Amino acid sequence: MSKGNRIKHTFRLPPALSRQLADYAGRKRVSQASVVEAAIASFLSPDGSERMEAAFSRRLDRISRQIGKLDYHIEVGNEAFALYLRRWLAVTPAMPAEANAAARADAEKRFDFFVEALARRMETGRHLADDLIRAAPEPGLDEIEKEDGNSPESPAEP
Repeated sequence: MSKGNRIKHTFRLPPALSRQLADYAGRKRVSQASVVEAAIASFLSPDGSERMEAAFSRRLDRISRQIGKLDYHIEVGNEAFALYLRRWLAVTPAMPAEANAAARADAEKRFDFFVEALARRMETGRHLADDLIRAAPEPGLDEIEKEDGNSPESPAEP
């Protein structure tokens, strides 16, 4: 910043803001006046709001992608649970009334094992969605289907 052709201004700052200004100027090794000048120029700049809007837009895009991932993982979890439940209902016979008490005790014990296994898996950071993505084979060109269910057409010959 040039020192010529300047107008002196006197203003007062709250003590906390004055300390912040002094700390910032000290860290950046610039004068407090240059920090104030840059801050005022930025505040009064007509494109300042555009820069802020662009920053907000980037943050919202990132949050939107994160929510999309979260939605995907919830869907995978729901589908996995639905498949498991459907299979379990198909293979588990109905219990006779006299065996209910023993079955309940066994179910409580098995449920406790399930909760412990789930807690261990969550602590490791491994997730079903990640395993499914890794386990899914990459589709070959011949496996990709068009929307109408037919195989893809071979490339047109010249």
